Amino acid sequence: MASVNILSTKGLTKTYGGIDANMDVDFELQRGKVTALIGPNGAGKSTFVGMICGRISATRGEVFFEDQNISSMPAHKRIQLGIAYTFQITSVYAGLTLLENTAISARRRLGKDNVAVNAKALEVLERVGLADRAHQIAGDLSYGHQRVLEIALGLAQDPVLFILDEPTQGLAETEIDDFVDLINALSGDTTILLIEHNMDVVMRTADQITVLEFGKTLASGTPSEIHNNQAVQAAYLGTAVDA
Repeated sequence: MASVNILSTKGLTKTYGGIDANMDVDFELQRGKVTALIGPNGAGKSTFVGMICGRISATRGEVFFEDQNISSMPAHKRIQLGIAYTFQITSVYAGLTLLENTAISARRRLGKDNVAVNAKALEVLERVGLADRAHQIAGDLSYGHQRVLEIALGLAQDPVLFILDEPTQGLAETEIDDFVDLINALSGDTTILLIEHNMDVVMRTADQITVLEFGKTLASGTPSEIHNNQAVQAAYLGTAVDA
């Protein structure tokens, strides 16, 4: 029987020149849930996610994925295990069509079977609402649609864990609403870790929330528990909440 937690960290720490970006972070990510990671700028969110993905080496501590210790595994090996992620800055191939972009991503898992690759690419574009733009050049998309295309690139890999880093950054209000609908539609099909600054988005999508402050875990719980947490209220919810 699969464990409840698809990913966990034990004592995860990253030190830069004597300064701790993260310190002894114990974290659990529940299978099939949307978990939001929030906190102020400089809280250590990007560093923490980098250690989960393998893009940043930990000073100490361990990362477990599907009950396997992946602490020493490079980023590309973690991708092969089913960890996909998007970045804060869009990284689509601007000169290629949406179909070509998505096919490149699907090929990482499906190999050289062009029929299967194209079918997967079209399926994913349909899922995120971009099928009618399949043959449009990605660079001609609005910023918001490029962010949605990035989600399609991740989904084309059939991720077991999908990490979205600041996905609503720069989006218009209507685009944010569409994003919320998309995440809620994906919920349950894949496990999602959402690093997000917009608390309205967090409250509308997350099953669980973890709050980082000064590189440490301040609180973890359901949206209701986090909203009512006095320490979180004192730090963030009494003023502007930022991630």
